[in-house]
Amino acid sequence: MKLARRQFLHLAAGAVGLPAIPHVARAQDYPTRPVHVIVPAPPGGAADIAARLLGQCLSERLGQPFVIENRSGASTNIGAEAVVRSAPDGYTLLLASAINAVNATLYEKLNFNFIRDITPVATITRLPFVMVINPAVPATTVPEFIAYARINPGKINFGSNGAGTGIHVAGELFKMMTGVNIVHVHYHGEAHALTDLLGGQVQVSFATLPGAIGFIRAGKLRPLAVTTARRQDVLPDIPTLSEFLPGFEASGWLGVGAPQGTPTEIINRLNNAINAALADPKIKARLSELGGEVFALSPADFGELIAADTEKWRKVIRAANIKPE
Repeated sequence: MKLARRQFLHLAAGAVGLPAIPHVARAQDYPTRPVHVIVPAPPGGAADIAARLLGQCLSERLGQPFVIENRSGASTNIGAEAVVRSAPDGYTLLLASAINAVNATLYEKLNFNFIRDITPVATITRLPFVMVINPAVPATTVPEFIAYARINPGKINFGSNGAGTGIHVAGELFKMMTGVNIVHVHYHGEAHALTDLLGGQVQVSFATLPGAIGFIRAGKLRPLAVTTARRQDVLPDIPTLSEFLPGFEASGWLGVGAPQGTPTEIINRLNNAINAALADPKIKARLSELGGEVFALSPADFGELIAADTEKWRKVIRAANIKPE
């Protein structure tokens, strides 16, 4: 027996809607089992501590364990690729960082495209750098340092914790925007770079704020400027570099990403839970102790940040001809 046209269209419309119902239900119930957060860095660092802090909060809010797994190596690329290859179901997440935006250009033969293969979920914290000099350098302001560097081309060294790191590219951006000729010296770790800065073997660094703050407070290093768009509460009297170099901004950030194709409902559920956790004064205080500031964005705004940073550091890396170690 043939169906009437109206009855057929009604049944067809109902059939189309059926597959979406279990999908929405799964997203509403998420998570129903432990979630694994891949941290592409060793235990004990700022990224690892932030991930564990966030994981505990999410476990409490969403009712399932958020298990932290450290998979370091290849400047975060091993951990990132592991997440890219995971099922897009919300049960494997990445502790993403600004290093991922740098690596997109620094490494020419990656097996993945970070912007294409990782879906932004939420940001967690922004990590500022601070331009510090050895007190023997005859400069107390950024303009004085620039003037000193211009009359001493190639004689001033700036130290970093490795080729292509945030400290390195921040220094190269400074060189590009000022035209000064200062020489990059890379070390295996920021502690070594700061040791030589204290000893005068290098004269300047764009150090992490947590790494340098103790030496600044002890008067062993002279801060000239912070690299973020606004001044930092722990150094309220220290200007930003953008006050002298309009448009300058260089900072680290940490966030959460998921494999491409993860359902939007799960992305939004995670974003809401993370942003709610970041509003907790205890979380804000703990991130501040790590040298960071709470940094909460929507998935769309986080995606725009990743794209903008990738393009900014692409220009710097190519202009400075930076190669991975």
